Amino acid sequence: MPSTMLQKIYDSFLTLAYPQPCSVCDESVENSSDGVVCARCWENTRYFTSKETACHKCQKYLSPKPTNLKTFCHQCDDHFFDSARTVGIYENALSASIIRLKREPIIPRHLKNLIAKAFDKTHFGDADLTIPVPLSQTRFLERGFNQAEILARFLSKHTRIKYSSDILMRIKHSKVHRAGMDKKARDMSVKKAFEVRNSEQITGKKILLTDDVLTSGATVSHCAKVLKKAGAKSVYVFTIARAM
Repeated sequence: MPSTMLQKIYDSFLTLAYPQPCSVCDESVENSSDGVVCARCWENTRYFTSKETACHKCQKYLSPKPTNLKTFCHQCDDHFFDSARTVGIYENALSASIIRLKREPIIPRHLKNLIAKAFDKTHFGDADLTIPVPLSQTRFLERGFNQAEILARFLSKHTRIKYSSDILMRIKHSKVHRAGMDKKARDMSVKKAFEVRNSEQITGKKILLTDDVLTSGATVSHCAKVLKKAGAKSVYVFTIARAM
């Protein structure tokens, strides 16, 4: 029996025996590949398609109308990464899936497909090494895993770009970033929080840095700063979602 048919049978059984409400709208999730979000909420989430206007460097959403010009938000001018790309806006299906990813180290198949499709549209395929934004030891012990590492491992498998988690380390525990924190507060919370070990592995290399969400860009900027100081040639950033 074809695997697609088996999947449909499994999904039908799952819906009847263990109905799961959508984390966004409470309607029933009818396909296990959708994770904790229903198909309608996936459809109602905004993804970057190149038909909108976004910052050429950090992909901050600027306008629903497209432009042929390279547009910059200028809020990322002093950030140390070279370019950042993402799947879509941190809302609806993406925000719910990321919240779940912080609790369980699982990326649903539908989201994996979106991540792969978004990454394949970037120019990041020439990266030499994939590195996740690290958690502090305190946060790692609380959670039991690093969600940025789950993404890094998936992208490494998808792209065959080598993966490493023993190069970039977080040496200072900082409070969880809150929605109300301004850019300066976010920047101060991660200042001098990272260091590089085994720097010989990144000398002259192009680094693909992964994280779940890009908000102000402070965290990935400080990561990129220490990576470049240690010899990295360039740092690309890929996240699942981009905050507005």
